[in-house]
Amino acid sequence: METALAKTAEKRQVAFLALLLLVWGSGCETIRYSIPEETESGHFVANLAKDLGLRVGELATRSARIHYKGNKQLLQLDVKTGSLLLNEKLDREVLCGVTEPCLMHFQVLLGDPVQIFQADLHLTDINDHSPEFLEREMLLKIPESAQPGTVFPLKAAQDLDIGSNTVQNYTISPNLNFHVVTHHRGDGRKYPELVLDKALDREEQAELSLILTALDGGAPPSSGTSTVRIEVVDINDNAPEFSQSLYEVQVPENSPMDSLVVTVSARDLDAGTHGSVVYALFQVDGVSQPFVIDENTGEIHLRRLLDFEATPYYNMEITATDGGGLSGKCTVAIQVLDVNDNAPELTISSFMNTIPENSPETVVSVFSVFDSDSGDNGKMMCSIPNDLPFFLKSTFENFYTLVTERPLDRESTAEYNITITVSDLGIPRLQTQHTITLQVSDVNDNAPEFTQSSYTLWVRENNSPALHIGTISATDRDSGSNAQLTYSLLPGPQPGADAAAALVSINADSGQLFALRALDYEALQAFEVRVRAADRGSPPLSSQALVRVQVLDANDNSPFVLYPLQNASAPCTELLPRAAEPGYLVSKVVAVDRDSGQNAWLSFQLLKATEPGLFSVWPHNGEVRTARLLSERDAPKHRLLLLVKDNGEPPRSASVTLHVLLVDGFSQPYLPLPDAAAPERAQPDRLTAYLVIALAAVSSLFLLSLLLFVAARLCRRSRARSLAGCALPDGPLPGHLLDVSGTGTLAHSYQYEVCLQAGAGTNEFKFLKPILPNILPQDSGEETGNHPLF
Repeated sequence: METALAKTAEKRQVAFLALLLLVWGSGCETIRYSIPEETESGHFVANLAKDLGLRVGELATRSARIHYKGNKQLLQLDVKTGSLLLNEKLDREVLCGVTEPCLMHFQVLLGDPVQIFQADLHLTDINDHSPEFLEREMLLKIPESAQPGTVFPLKAAQDLDIGSNTVQNYTISPNLNFHVVTHHRGDGRKYPELVLDKALDREEQAELSLILTALDGGAPPSSGTSTVRIEVVDINDNAPEFSQSLYEVQVPENSPMDSLVVTVSARDLDAGTHGSVVYALFQVDGVSQPFVIDENTGEIHLRRLLDFEATPYYNMEITATDGGGLSGKCTVAIQVLDVNDNAPELTISSFMNTIPENSPETVVSVFSVFDSDSGDNGKMMCSIPNDLPFFLKSTFENFYTLVTERPLDRESTAEYNITITVSDLGIPRLQTQHTITLQVSDVNDNAPEFTQSSYTLWVRENNSPALHIGTISATDRDSGSNAQLTYSLLPGPQPGADAAAALVSINADSGQLFALRALDYEALQAFEVRVRAADRGSPPLSSQALVRVQVLDANDNSPFVLYPLQNASAPCTELLPRAAEPGYLVSKVVAVDRDSGQNAWLSFQLLKATEPGLFSVWPHNGEVRTARLLSERDAPKHRLLLLVKDNGEPPRSASVTLHVLLVDGFSQPYLPLPDAAAPERAQPDRLTAYLVIALAAVSSLFLLSLLLFVAARLCRRSRARSLAGCALPDGPLPGHLLDVSGTGTLAHSYQYEVCLQAGAGTNEFKFLKPILPNILPQDSGEETGNHPLF
């Protein structure tokens, strides 16, 4: 029967549904060829391509092959010519025994699309075996009283050939007393019988020797001979008779040795030695007989183990011979009962050891199973583990296909170890396991994946060109070339992205990023580029990641002074009134630094001043303030040298010069500082002289008035002390006491007395003595001058 069968030899196969359609529509006629046995190897059997209706080249393109049970290579196929050739010399008797016809079933497997054709090779018999008697001499004891026409059975010859080439006729050497008749048995074989033609006379001839010849039907015929020796014995009236002419026995094939098979029984009505019976195996099939009979009891025992698969039944002829030479015969038919002693056999017809992932439903393997047992012992079922994405489908005559249940995923499982279990239905059940390993080949179905969706890299400005600033990395779950990655920079969608991409380059193999030129933090603090990782599959897959490059600041810029402007042609001069209090803001130095962070943190320091200690600079904000009150001795012109320094490493600095002019008031016109080298004027102008004279006169009048006032007060106090001392009066304070509220650093209000104390010949000027009314008694006569200020 012509049927489709899955054949997958390293190729991608069609879905199993299509395979079933091919099996259904492939026809049911079997191709049959016939050759004689013993034909030499290499013999041309047929043109297989022509018989299958295929083109000659189609056998090669579809990977045609011959499959025989057990993977024996009895035939070979030339795929180039389509010729079917005999691979080895075949012996029909070895392959089939007595079975007729001798057919060897084989299959022709085609792939892409998968098809199978059933074919038979019929081995015809040739006459390559001669008849052969198992015994070279047969002994017959015939009583002289035997009447003409009496029949005596003879043992048949064996011939391994069949049909006309087996034994066809028996003859016996010429004599006056006997002739041979050839009879047919029920199985088609022929056996001889000796017929008495003339009564024997023991006194005339006690023993005869005849030659029995067996002839087959070959051309030319082959023959075999055996000697029949006849002893003429005295009269024996009765021959032994068996209780049954046919004994039918069933024996399990696993029966132990020496076990009793059956007991045959015969009796002889004669007495004495003529009534004693001896049993013997008369005719057996085959050279090696597994049975033995006890000549006295008729018990048949096993002398070796049976094998149902080799010989399912035996036919034996048992003779019972008495002492007078007469014998009887019966037939024992022994049927060997099958037991489940053979495990199933599994033969892989085709196997795909590698399958691409993501393949649709695919035939992985085609295999056949066989069990030599019969009945339920020979019925089989196949199975695979349930957790695998495969299933088994039975096609015909114990052929199975292993098919993928769904597309496979190499990244999930790259290799499958599939154990096929074949179990029979006997008791106990026997099973065979065969494990096949299936590799799942990679398909480029996974895009590269970056270890991070975005990367942030840092590079310090003023870097050297070709500096390695970082590495990005991606992985691909595929394998081989599908997992080999190349990295590249992508043009950005935003304006300026292409310029940013020109600042860096990437190593296509390692993903290392390099700066193409020195970066300037003050010009560009950060930029972004997009990186693509693409595999080398077909078609290639890729993914993208964002790389942010942060430029780190270096202290490469010195502070820049914005105020005061450092212009040598027109120096900036600050005016400071002489009446300025300490901490008076003279000016503020304003400076900036293009760097960032601590590199732009500025501090100010006074390096040099015309009058040390007069001015101070606040280090954090650059404010220049007076450190003390100004005096008349302070020079009217001051030059300050200040240092502006950043906090970088190493620090950078700038200096600034500040000119300060002391003035009496802001109404005074701005007088620029004269050059130190310019000569002084010889004479002041007239207006200046007038001003000086007026100022001196006013000052003199003021000092004179002050002296007179002080003298008058001292005189009045001296007279008061001489009369009543300087006690604190009750009620409101006298006019000579001064009430001072604490507005400075003192925590309380104090009353001070200015008085002159009259002493013994000395006058002391008492100034600002405190008067503590809450401490002194109300009526005390003590002088207030006894309490010091501190």
